[in-house]
Amino acid sequence: MNTKFTNMHFHTHYSFNAEGYSPAEIASLAKKANLAAAGIVDFDVLDGIDEFFENANKENLKACGGIETRVYVPEFAEFVINSPGEPGIAYHMGTGIPTGQTTSQQKKFLEKLGSIAKNRNLEVIKRVNEYLNPVCIDFEKDVQPLTPKGNVTERHICVAYADKSQKVFSDKENLIAFWKEKIGFENLSDRVAFLNAIRAKTMKRGGAGYVQPDSKSFPTMQEMNEFVISIGGIPTLAWLDGTTEGEKRIEELMQIAISAGVEAVNIIPDRNYTPGLGAKDTKKENLYKFVEICKGLELPIIAGTEMNSPGQKFVDNFESDELKQLTDIFYNGALIIYGHTVLQRQCGLGYKSDWAKNNFENRSDKNKFFAEVGQNIEPSTENILKEFNAKSLPERIIQKIRK
Repeated sequence: MNTKFTNMHFHTHYSFNAEGYSPAEIASLAKKANLAAAGIVDFDVLDGIDEFFENANKENLKACGGIETRVYVPEFAEFVINSPGEPGIAYHMGTGIPTGQTTSQQKKFLEKLGSIAKNRNLEVIKRVNEYLNPVCIDFEKDVQPLTPKGNVTERHICVAYADKSQKVFSDKENLIAFWKEKIGFENLSDRVAFLNAIRAKTMKRGGAGYVQPDSKSFPTMQEMNEFVISIGGIPTLAWLDGTTEGEKRIEELMQIAISAGVEAVNIIPDRNYTPGLGAKDTKKENLYKFVEICKGLELPIIAGTEMNSPGQKFVDNFESDELKQLTDIFYNGALIIYGHTVLQRQCGLGYKSDWAKNNFENRSDKNKFFAEVGQNIEPSTENILKEFNAKSLPERIIQKIRK
């Protein structure tokens, strides 16, 4: 496999991974796949980051940690962004997070995210239980055990309902008839489609369990960005496919995001535009347009497949005609994020640090520096950066890593 291939957006079993992969397993598999770099991103938690770094270091794999959640963007309150049917709400990320260890104040923010998610899940389960009765589940008994630290997502809830239905209906014909009536789906042997149908028909907009969010349902993008910066990460915009009303106004959205602290973007290219459909595919053209906008803004771009839904690939198809021309861009973005990660971990001189602000006049120069660090440093040699501090010059760091 080409050594420029990356996946900087793996979800682990600490939120939901379709294969149940732990951070350690992802590190091992990423090395076997010869990925140039890999990153994990879990919903609302940092639980897997230190485990991932420990095992990536053993594998000599360039690695980064991340977090994802949903945020409210008040300036786009009227527009759907990347959360279907939910105006003003956006999936949003932090990448390049150097550790899962947090201060008491940072823990409070994470606890807030966890509380928001739990309360929402409890309300969803209450509503779906009423609709799917007698197939009813208990949050603590049936759902929380599906994830190592009880961080439940909608996908865990779907699995719990699918499993519980098999216990309620021992007769296969009755089981199929039940799901056909409730969600209009009967091919239960197709586990992927079955779980997706449960989620789409009961938990998403229009479903019996759907809970419409509002401006108070999630933290604002600004608040999330401030948290990400406080833990040493890089606030990162998550882009979907350019077809929503919000993403059609992407230049405006980008300026709002940058003003709020965003300095990188994340794309899920393979899933969101389906490679191989040809030059006239609208989503493909949207992808290229978005990449050009980010290049003009000098924003690092990272890519990944998530793996938080059954059937998603371990790595994007970078050999496809559609992605070949973008591989170097995603690779460079991964190097920047990795360069930031090692400097932040070893000496606190990351991409969003005061040191970086004082030493780089523009984002272009900053990107070149961090990409070079990411290119030249290996996990086995990261500790050579420990000697540097806020008084160190970028040139001195480059001289050190080139030796």
